[in-house]
Amino acid sequence: MTKTTALVWLRNDLRIADNPALAAAVAESESVTALYIHETDPSLRAPGGAARWWLHHSLEDLGHRLAEKGIPLVVEHGAAADTLDEVLRDTGARSVHWNRRYAPSEREIDATIKTRLGHRQVKVHSHPGNVLVEPWLIATKEGHPYSVFTPFWSTLKTKDIAALLKAPSGGGSARPSGLFDRYTQPRWAKKFAQHWAIGEAAAIDRLHDFLDESLDDYPTGRDFPARDVTSRLSPHLRFGEISARQVWQAAKARSHAHPGLANAVEKFLSELAWRDFSYHQLYHREDIAKVPMQPKYGRMAWRNSARDLQAWQRGQTGIPIVDAGMRELWETGYMHNRVRMLVASLLSKNMLLDWREGEAWFWDCLVDSDVANNSASWQWVAGTGLDASPYFRIFNPVTQGGRFDADGSYVRRWVPELAALPNKHLHDPAAAPPEVLAQAGITLGLDYPTPIVDLKASRERALAAQSNLS
Repeated sequence: MTKTTALVWLRNDLRIADNPALAAAVAESESVTALYIHETDPSLRAPGGAARWWLHHSLEDLGHRLAEKGIPLVVEHGAAADTLDEVLRDTGARSVHWNRRYAPSEREIDATIKTRLGHRQVKVHSHPGNVLVEPWLIATKEGHPYSVFTPFWSTLKTKDIAALLKAPSGGGSARPSGLFDRYTQPRWAKKFAQHWAIGEAAAIDRLHDFLDESLDDYPTGRDFPARDVTSRLSPHLRFGEISARQVWQAAKARSHAHPGLANAVEKFLSELAWRDFSYHQLYHREDIAKVPMQPKYGRMAWRNSARDLQAWQRGQTGIPIVDAGMRELWETGYMHNRVRMLVASLLSKNMLLDWREGEAWFWDCLVDSDVANNSASWQWVAGTGLDASPYFRIFNPVTQGGRFDADGSYVRRWVPELAALPNKHLHDPAAAPPEVLAQAGITLGLDYPTPIVDLKASRERALAAQSNLS
């Protein structure tokens, strides 16, 4: 009797536990092969350099974990449809399982493949992706997609979040292909290794460390970039080393066991829900990495300055907390969320450079450069998104720095040339008296740049440019 074989096509779901496609394939078949494809379809956005670095190590970890379950991981490179044909032929599999993905181009590719394989009598099973609630299952009373987060969150809280699926229990051994580095890893990303542990076990450890050590301080402490109280789960979620459902259920369990943490859990889960809201927007809109969600911003007269953009990218704007964030990004592949808002606001509003330039830089440099979150967050700050920061809300990075980095710990870590400045002047060295700068050994324009823009004048310019679109 022929042994039944199923193929699991992995994408942004590089885990064994709570993996609907993997669980279904194991349940139906005697033999399972896992496949990851470095897709070359031109309609797909290629991963950035930081993501390629993470992906290499995540696939390597998953390959060994699957091998312990007797499931080989095959890693290929090419067009998904052609690659699937080849692997199906090689394995003899007559069914394919995958977890859904939600970007317009991704859905189009998957639909085409599903039809193509159906014509060949290959059964295709799609399963819920890595969201709390799939985008089409949550809607307004009128049946429309949500455009504002608060009512979206209120509705999401009424939904039943799916129970978690256990990891396959099968034993055995298999050989992973070892072809995990079919994408070239940029040399500049190798330094990230000192900042991250990668893979499914690391993701679970990170979740429990956060719940044990930082959750109670999360509602207020999360805004202070020098304090390590955020979950830092975003890259693990981006690659699906942990599911959003796992995070939700673990936090809920903590709230039930410790009622005093209920408010902290609520705040944390609302931030997790922003991720779902981003996917909701991704699913229901045109490509949000390219198209403003508010059409009027298609008429926006953005400035074009390669020099200014490069200064921003290199953390040389003369605005200390912005420069600290950009240097943290380059060194670690990550940036604190409060600072992400500040650097994005400076670029898109004070500097009046196209938000897509900043989004593209983040896409290349962030280890958590998620297809939905990255674009939706940039649109929120730039004012082009649906539930966007109002056009007149322009963050002042000097006052924000003084408020959220009052003792200067964050800036001094990432902008050490300013370390000798007293706290009073650390976030605005351009306003420091000459004798204070001299005592700190700083010559503006030589040791540290003068500000790239005047914050007050550039704010007025941004307000005028955006109000003209109304």
